Amino acid sequence: MDNSKRTVVVTGFGPFGEHSVNASWVAVQELKKLGLGNEVDLHVYEVPVEYQTVQSLVPSLWEQYHPLLVVHVGVSGMATTVTLEKCGRNHGYKGLDNSSFCPDSQCCIVGGPDCIDSVIDMESVCKRVMASGLGVSVSVSKDAGRYLCDYTYYTSLYLSHGRSAFVHVPPIGKPYSGEDLGRALQAIIQEMLELLDQAEENPHHLCSLHQHAH
Repeated sequence: MDNSKRTVVVTGFGPFGEHSVNASWVAVQELKKLGLGNEVDLHVYEVPVEYQTVQSLVPSLWEQYHPLLVVHVGVSGMATTVTLEKCGRNHGYKGLDNSSFCPDSQCCIVGGPDCIDSVIDMESVCKRVMASGLGVSVSVSKDAGRYLCDYTYYTSLYLSHGRSAFVHVPPIGKPYSGEDLGRALQAIIQEMLELLDQAEENPHHLCSLHQHAH
C-alpha cells in the first residue's frame, strides 16, 4: 500500500423499505468512478441496513484501513438537498432493521456520550461547496434520524474521536441524478479533506476540535 496516499473510506447503504435502489449506494458508486484525485486512496463499501452488521463492520473498516476520514452516506426520503450531518446521537433507536432487529438498549454504545459532534465544520463545508457553483444544493442538519444512518454515524464518531462525516442524499431523481449526487460527494469530501489538512497544519485548531467532539 502506498503510504504517501491518504486513505478515505466511503460507505452507502443497501436497499430497505420503499428504497429498492438505495440512492446513497448509487451516489457512492458514482463517486468511485470520479475518484478523489491521485493523492487519495478511496475505498467504498455497501452497508446492509442491519444494526448488528454495522456493529462489526464499522470497527473493521477503521482497523483495516486506518483512514484519515470515513464518510457514511445514507438516503432520506424527506431530503430535497444533500445534507451534511453535524452529529450522531446515542439513544432512541426503536425502528426495526431489515432483519426485524432493534438493539435491546436502544442505544449505540452503552455508557457513551449522548451526542458526538464531527470534528469537521459542516457549516464551512456547506458554504464552500455552495460557493463553488456545483449546481447541487447542500444544507446542514443536527438530526440524522435515529435509524441506521444515525446509528452508523455515532458508532463511527465514537471510534474515530469525531473524524467521521455523514451525508444524507435525496432519492434518485428527487431532484438529482446519481451522477449529480456523485459529483456533490466528490466536492464535499474534497472540502472536508482540505479542512482536515488545515487542522493538521495548526495543531491548536485540531486540539480545540477534539475537545469539541466529546
